[in-house]
Amino acid sequence: MEDKILRKLFLGFIQIHILHHAKEHPVFGSWVLEELREHGYTISPGTLYPILHSMEHDGLLKKEERNVSGKIRKYYCTTEKGSAVLVEARKKASELFKEIKD
Repeated sequence: MEDKILRKLFLGFIQIHILHHAKEHPVFGSWVLEELREHGYTISPGTLYPILHSMEHDGLLKKEERNVSGKIRKYYCTTEKGSAVLVEARKKASELFKEIKD
């Protein structure tokens, strides 16, 4: 039960993390999964890809398909709206963490 609750809370952090990296450079699904693993988040592709699609649908990310070794790979970059949301999310997260850190 507690795992489900924590998972719900962390999904917002994961979206902010995706926006952060997609602003720095185009990202693709398996890279995101590995990056999140390095930070202790273990999510499946079945969880990640709906998040990416939802963020694209909401106008936070834009997708570009590239041919990589004969396969189509989907790269995601932050849109202007995504960048603005990231700025606001950073401010709000900073305020919250200052309050709850002790």
